[in-house]
Amino acid sequence: MSITDFLTDLLNPDLAFLPKALAIAVMSSVVCGVVGCYVVLRGMAFIGDAVAHAVFPGLAVAFVLQGSLVLGGAVAGIATALLIAIFAQNRRLKEDSLIGVFLVAAFALGIVIISQAPGYAGSLQQFLFGSITGIPDRDLYLVGGTGLVILGLVFALHKEFVAVCLDREMARSMGMSVFWLDIVLYVLVTLAVVISLQTIGNILVLALLITPAAAARLLTDRLGVMMLLAPVIGGTSALVGLYLSWSYDTPVGGTIVLVATAVFLAAWLFAPRHGLLTRRWRRPAAVEDSDTPGSDDRADPPHQTVAVRTRRLRRR
Repeated sequence: MSITDFLTDLLNPDLAFLPKALAIAVMSSVVCGVVGCYVVLRGMAFIGDAVAHAVFPGLAVAFVLQGSLVLGGAVAGIATALLIAIFAQNRRLKEDSLIGVFLVAAFALGIVIISQAPGYAGSLQQFLFGSITGIPDRDLYLVGGTGLVILGLVFALHKEFVAVCLDREMARSMGMSVFWLDIVLYVLVTLAVVISLQTIGNILVLALLITPAAAARLLTDRLGVMMLLAPVIGGTSALVGLYLSWSYDTPVGGTIVLVATAVFLAAWLFAPRHGLLTRRWRRPAAVEDSDTPGSDDRADPPHQTVAVRTRRLRRR
């Protein structure tokens, strides 16, 4: 399918679900890209996975009661995030152990709840892998409003989040309330996950949170640039993924994730400073320059030559 045909389908009133799916996919990808930067910096990808599973019982309850999936998932995810933050205050157990406990418990509870509803198998598949059909207008507005709230809180607490992600003890010594900042960050991760579930599904949503931010981390050393690149990568992956999915009749969530993964692999190989192939291409040239007669190495004492040359190669 050509891009022109895809644009025609977007404007087709008989395919009203398609532009709504595109809007939700792009908005949720942008929000996940921004929030995912803190997740990657802090090395808390497991928390994103736990939250993705923790929202499942809320989705199940909302489905059984014919309520809003976004609200149901948000309530369940926030409740689980609060439990993790509270139980983590006991240093006897590490945070990852608590996440593992609540992850499995929440997901099991969701399966038990949804199994009581008619059409159990089809509903479970929709929750796990996403669906672009049947997205109500209220969810479109809810996702947009929630996304704006998330971005507003991120910009308001950006310095505090960075301090906690990079050095928790220093942040605590500076008078920051690390406990409450953890809770706010968990809640933002939860909301970002919830608004992404309908198009990408419960199983794949972690990729939307982590992969664009990880790719951006490879492309730049500056946090500000990273937080601009990550939502661009996420939003572009959603747009391209939906186009490919519609053209070749493949699952939307899986296609979006594969596009984002392709961008990550390209960054891993060809990033200007940190790409694998880029570093290999630069290394022979750097060694050759360091061995050239008349280079600065000749001025170094013999016992310092190796150490000095190593430092110069690292700087390059």
